[in-house]
Amino acid sequence: MSTLDYSDLSTVVDEVLAGQAEASRRNRTPQIVKLDRRQFLKATGAVGGGLMLGFATPVAFAKTAALQPNGYVRIDETGVVIYAKNPEIGQGVKTSLPMLVAEELDVAWHDVTVVQSPIDQVRYGMQFAGGSTAIPMNYEALRRAGATARAMLVQAAAKRWGLPADSLSTQDGVVRHANGTESATYLELASEAASMPVPSSASLKLKDPANFQILGKRVTGVDNEALMRGEPLFGIDQVVPGMKYAVYQKCPAIGGKVVAANLEEIKARPGVQDAFVLEGNGNAMDLLPGVAIIADSTWQAFEAKKALRVEWDEGEASEDSWSNAEQQADSLRNEPGTEIANTGDVEAAFAGSAKQVSGFYRYAFVSHGQLEPQNCTASFSDGKLELWAPTQMPGRGIASAAQIVGISPANVTLHQLRCGGGFGRRLYNDFLCEAAAIAKRAGVPIKLQWTREDDMAYDLYRAGGFHQMHGSVDDDGKISGWRDRFITFTHDGRRPVSGGGMSGGVFPGGLVENVRIEQTAIPWKNRCAAWRAPGSNVFAFVVGSFVHELAHAAGRDHLDVLLEVLGEPRQLGPRGMHTGRAAEVVKLAAEKADWGRALEQGRGLGVAFYYSHAGHIAEVADVSVNDNKQVKVNKVTVAADVGPIVNMSGAENQVQGSVIDGLSTLFNLSVTFEKGRVQQSNFDRYAMLRMPEAPPVDVHFVNSDYPPTGLGEPAFPPLAPAVCNAIFAACGQRVRTMPLTDAGYTLV
Repeated sequence: MSTLDYSDLSTVVDEVLAGQAEASRRNRTPQIVKLDRRQFLKATGAVGGGLMLGFATPVAFAKTAALQPNGYVRIDETGVVIYAKNPEIGQGVKTSLPMLVAEELDVAWHDVTVVQSPIDQVRYGMQFAGGSTAIPMNYEALRRAGATARAMLVQAAAKRWGLPADSLSTQDGVVRHANGTESATYLELASEAASMPVPSSASLKLKDPANFQILGKRVTGVDNEALMRGEPLFGIDQVVPGMKYAVYQKCPAIGGKVVAANLEEIKARPGVQDAFVLEGNGNAMDLLPGVAIIADSTWQAFEAKKALRVEWDEGEASEDSWSNAEQQADSLRNEPGTEIANTGDVEAAFAGSAKQVSGFYRYAFVSHGQLEPQNCTASFSDGKLELWAPTQMPGRGIASAAQIVGISPANVTLHQLRCGGGFGRRLYNDFLCEAAAIAKRAGVPIKLQWTREDDMAYDLYRAGGFHQMHGSVDDDGKISGWRDRFITFTHDGRRPVSGGGMSGGVFPGGLVENVRIEQTAIPWKNRCAAWRAPGSNVFAFVVGSFVHELAHAAGRDHLDVLLEVLGEPRQLGPRGMHTGRAAEVVKLAAEKADWGRALEQGRGLGVAFYYSHAGHIAEVADVSVNDNKQVKVNKVTVAADVGPIVNMSGAENQVQGSVIDGLSTLFNLSVTFEKGRVQQSNFDRYAMLRMPEAPPVDVHFVNSDYPPTGLGEPAFPPLAPAVCNAIFAACGQRVRTMPLTDAGYTLV
């Protein structure tokens, strides 16, 4: 057993994203606790008399979500305030979640002020950003919060005027009588509404979507103007009085420990206040051993870090090697692995097939590469810890930091700051734990700042992997057999690393009669974790490309084969996709991309579908390839069914961002290891997509009546197979390696 403890990774974050997103994957909203008088508490507003409401949270959170006079809605003489509960990491929830409240409150959006809520999971339930869960987990509950506030305002107006409540209507923050003789603004009614009885859940009537005035429209992000002005919204901008600046140096090979360091020399440098060793807490996801430096400025801390000389004990450190892993995978590719799915009779299907196809797919590790390097401001005083953090999982961060400094979580206050990207990296709070430990020693507030090199060297990477594929088609050109020998990585020899596990439900599981999936794991020490659309982000590349390989072997149009595989409309189990919804988006994407049109030589179309995070997404890539393997992606057409759209502007942005991120990852991104050390230290060797390389992205939504699902992740997976299939259509060359630069292709 490795001395590195990864238990936090598997038992906390993975369970949150898997277990609590279960309702989303089942194509339904989570069960909501019925709202009644006992579940709503009234309180006066902060300024004068007013109305403040909280509401019940999903059953999954009931144990931690004791009802308190919290407040998602506040109406008082200062105006209408709606609180955004979840971390904003660029996915737009600080706008979309309050929109749900505002719609049912029936208030004009321009009259609403949105405020980031406190981190308080007693009041708000679980507060986190991950798994594309924000909309499906909050859609109904937030609408009911707005509807309840509206009903209480109507009750107040009815009492004031001595009129029946059902004779009154609301619009744009005003209550009116049907004959037009009486009207009052919400602000005028707020104090009286606070004394009204809370209506029963059964009495609430939510709006018909046909009458929506806010939802489904294009609404600009509530922080957009502040972002354009460069206001200090991010963790990296945080400043508190008396603050010092800290850096933290860990062993380049994870698992190494400090033997000695030139601490006295570092302490003598200009501006340096202290330098000391932290032993770590034995959990690789919390606090690794290292050397902390505290200085008067970030620059002085960075310069001192450059002068730091540490002797490391690497006896138990990582010796991970990507080149060795590739060699192991090559030797294992034809060896049977542990069976994780077996339906029908694969060997019989192969034996009776008309044609068979084999291919070995591989993809590298990648870094999250968020633009804002990790940082956290912390202050420890009188047994209390205060944190200012850009984290995706603040509740877990509070618990971890409390354990690090030896206090109760009740004595930790965390201020949620906007995150400069995350993609799953900030689900893990190692940077927050480091800041807490350093602040306890410092005795003054400190801001811990990682460099880009730190971010690359100490990331929690998306796992690489390998797939030996073998498939067959019958005499009618239908896919008859499918075998995937999957080679992944493991920390403990028992289970795959986070994001590196595969299930029998991976497409085309449940759609092809004869399917076998086997799994073999290579030992690995470097940390791996959730990365945008975990699992789906790589499995889609493999299976989406291999379906195309089989279609080509059968001499059939890939679109026809894909639709044939989907078959008749049906729901594939309680957590699976709906094949009818899948076929609809495939057809829509093909129609909008003009599938089948004549193209000049060197140009091709590729299509792919994938079901991820309960989203049904199809994409068609239009690609040109020249003789020098230079690829130009002319256009990407996307069709998506994620249920009703909350914010059309945000939804389009998420799809377009997923496509751009997917294209960047497909062509350029790769992290390799030798002697446990990451070989890429900055963006010069980890080249993100540049603006001139970005194609137009044409987005189309099926605004279905199914419960809403998230959209931060599901549009990412289909991009890679769509482009690779288009490359084959353009030049006849099959690509089975990601990134494509490793296969000699460049994006222009």
